[in-house]
Amino acid sequence: MIRASNPGDGRPPAFSYRNVKRSDVSQRLLHCDQVSLEELAQRFGTPLYVYSASTIRDRVRAFKQAFRKIPNTVCYSVKANSNLGILLLLARMGCGFDVVSGGELERVQRVSRSAAKRVVFSGVGKTQDEMRAALKAGVLLFNVESQSELRALAECATRAKKKARIALRVNPDVPAETHPYISTGLHQHKFGIPIERARSLYVRASENKSLEIAGISVHIGSQITDVKPFSATMERVAELIRALRADGHEIKYIDAGGGLGIAYENQGGPGFAEQVASYADALTRPLKGLKVHLLLEPGRCIVGPAGALLTRLLYKKTNGEKKFLVVDAAMNDLLRPSLYRAYHEIVPVHSSSPNNPRETVDVVGPICETGDFFARDRELPITQEGDLLALLDAGAYGMVLASNYNTRPRPAEVLVDGKSVKLIRRRETMADLVRNET
Repeated sequence: MIRASNPGDGRPPAFSYRNVKRSDVSQRLLHCDQVSLEELAQRFGTPLYVYSASTIRDRVRAFKQAFRKIPNTVCYSVKANSNLGILLLLARMGCGFDVVSGGELERVQRVSRSAAKRVVFSGVGKTQDEMRAALKAGVLLFNVESQSELRALAECATRAKKKARIALRVNPDVPAETHPYISTGLHQHKFGIPIERARSLYVRASENKSLEIAGISVHIGSQITDVKPFSATMERVAELIRALRADGHEIKYIDAGGGLGIAYENQGGPGFAEQVASYADALTRPLKGLKVHLLLEPGRCIVGPAGALLTRLLYKKTNGEKKFLVVDAAMNDLLRPSLYRAYHEIVPVHSSSPNNPRETVDVVGPICETGDFFARDRELPITQEGDLLALLDAGAYGMVLASNYNTRPRPAEVLVDGKSVKLIRRRETMADLVRNET
């Protein structure tokens, strides 16, 4: 078996090249687990999201192993990929969930009613309807982001004759080297309560009989690959815990948020188990002796490398010196390159020899926008019209950000588990797109 990337890199073996014999001719085809992507394209069409169940399981196990020395719950971040099939897979592994909307909570409840007891409800703009639904479901923790939200939650809990278990999300003012759109831990961001104001707000919360103080929450951003900001954040949180306990508050939980990044390019770093071990050390070292239950919210690092977007090359086009590959997937299917200028490795499903000629191209979609691209000035093996390409590391923030722009149906999604293939979302039809319109 030959990997899609260089051997020894940090990429999981979810998508690998395998030799397949056809009419005594050996071909190297890209597989997800043990199923070729060519077979999946023939069965389900393109564009198509493909996920590896084995990779998702392996990554959850790596988290559980790395944090085994401290009481913890892995609360998968639903916003990364909210497909019911993937949520069910995670619920069966005993995962909790981090939700940021009533809709995400409903998804969790559809796969497992009991999983609501392991849900943390985050987000800056919870509505009262969402609060009522979460109180009824009996979620583990509300991560409260403002004084106004605290007041609204107390009112909802009083009317429902329930007690809301809370953690205040504090903003530690710790910079994280990531894209500015997904950095959340500085004072200029909309998230959280300034850490220096937290003690006074905890006092106010303790005065309301409908609120139960249970923890502290923090989240400094997404796609962070250096563990130092996590360590600096936990140092500040540990200081706050000691102060709050001195004030008489019982702090059981620390919600450390998520944010652990993946290597979209420049593969060759440590393996995932080693990466998570470093992350665990950065989080837990400042917490020694505090006797807390750690809540973790991984999302991208669990499902990102477990997914790929499969697309077919429609046309090759040349404008002057510029070469374009026009594929049948578009920015409505995978928005990250257009939104963040994010990098995704693009590989042919039929692998050519490394010595075969290459060309520098823009890989673009059919949408009527110049911003509809997946790669610019990318060197790729020469391909032909009709060939299949795979955009790797597309399991997170792919389908969840998809839209129907240009009245394009969203892709189907399949979950591969060894040799088993399950359709976990059928491809939309035009009837689906116009069903709610009058």
